Amino acid sequence: MSTWSNWSGRHSCDLDELHFARSEADVAAVVAACTSQGRTVRVAGAGHSHMPLVPNDHTIIDMSGLAGVVSVDREQHRARIRAGTPIYALGRALHDVGFGLFNQGDIDRQTLGGAVGTGTHGNGVSLTNLSAMVVGARVVLADGNAVECSADDDPSLFQAARLGLGAVGILTKIDMQLRPAYRLREQAWNATYAELRPRMVELTQANRHFEFFYYPHRDTAAVKLVNDTDLPAEYPVGPEGSRVAWSYEVFPNHRPHLHTEMEFSVPVAAGPECLDAIRQLMLDEFTNVRWPIEYRTVAADDVWLSTAYQRAVATISVHQAIDQPDEPFFRACEMVFREFDGRPHWGKVNYFSRTDFARQIPRWNEWWTERNRVDPTGTFLNDYLAELSI
Repeated sequence: MSTWSNWSGRHSCDLDELHFARSEADVAAVVAACTSQGRTVRVAGAGHSHMPLVPNDHTIIDMSGLAGVVSVDREQHRARIRAGTPIYALGRALHDVGFGLFNQGDIDRQTLGGAVGTGTHGNGVSLTNLSAMVVGARVVLADGNAVECSADDDPSLFQAARLGLGAVGILTKIDMQLRPAYRLREQAWNATYAELRPRMVELTQANRHFEFFYYPHRDTAAVKLVNDTDLPAEYPVGPEGSRVAWSYEVFPNHRPHLHTEMEFSVPVAAGPECLDAIRQLMLDEFTNVRWPIEYRTVAADDVWLSTAYQRAVATISVHQAIDQPDEPFFRACEMVFREFDGRPHWGKVNYFSRTDFARQIPRWNEWWTERNRVDPTGTFLNDYLAELSI
């Protein structure tokens, strides 16, 4: 008997086996054995999901042993990367061969496979989430076979697997679209809501990255702009809000405080009004919540399960300390997000049912059809995902 827990400790499970894989062949053998024995298997990255995507009674495969850059295609600006590679270790490795990710989130503790598998994103109205930067993948399916897929080679499997929640198969290698290594300049300031609100659309459009944390109980926002620069990198790298360095050095921030989080993506044009409503909810009904609202934007993409599928979005996140009650607050926020046509982040708290997802995710049925085709016995479904299945 083994025990697994996510980053915050909110989700944990006792299970038969926690398997630390070191090779694709090992992953394939474990999966094939689970399928033949009627057992379920889930894959774990860094455990940063706030939803119970990993907990499972039978087997969890830890992919941290499958890390590193496999190869680089300099002509196509692409790299094949092992799925267990932590994002914090990827930036330097790509930089050393002259490339960088187009974008990433401000937390870099996740593995690439986990971040891709949940649609993790950074910020910028012209920049997509990580899943949309995937151009190919190698996937271990429920029968233990490892197969290649891309937009040209088994496109349905590719669409299902590149944001697959670990339910389509286990990604072992991921082909990412890159750009030549680049530097970023970060600037920050504090503003009141009255000062910031009229400028939100302007700042969104005028900068590569515009984001902020708004604190309702203070009525102030910590605003951040990040843009490409030709300025030389400055070392030591400055604190958040005052940095000029290579992209992988500017994107991440230290977020040590344990918390739980809800995030919804709403159409980008509705973002400011939705933010107004969440702000008012916190001012009127949840004055005890001291955590801020985070506001970002993400470009539209064509990934079946993406919260930005065929529409640019504003992402609005609310938080609560892990030792404080969160459900009444999160449920009230979700009611607001629903009014604004919101889609929940796959790795963050939501109360959506199968029916809710089917209504909000245009390719929901196609995704499940492909998932069920390659895993008809449900090897990769834990209790949470089984409740959503069709």
